[in-house]
Amino acid sequence: MNVDKIRNLTDVELSHQQRELSDQLFKMKFQLKMGQTESLKKIRELKKDIARVKTVMRQKQIAAGNGATGAQPEVVSAPAEKPVRRGLLRRKK
Repeated sequence: MNVDKIRNLTDVELSHQQRELSDQLFKMKFQLKMGQTESLKKIRELKKDIARVKTVMRQKQIAAGNGATGAQPEVVSAPAEKPVRRGLLRRKK
């Protein structure tokens, strides 16, 4: 499937397309396990198409301003502490 075609779909159509592709992938994997088909190329293409649809969905979500839901919080590092010296204790003479 072409990325330009995917980008022109609405959100509802994208979710429908994702569900449809996932169902096809499930059926193809099932057939592969049962020995009814050996079309690995088709399975690979389905996986890539699902990834393309998910990517476009995420891009639209970020563009709409709802991108903060999946964002990682910013990590602030603590100030560096003085390292602890470990070793032999010296006795005073």
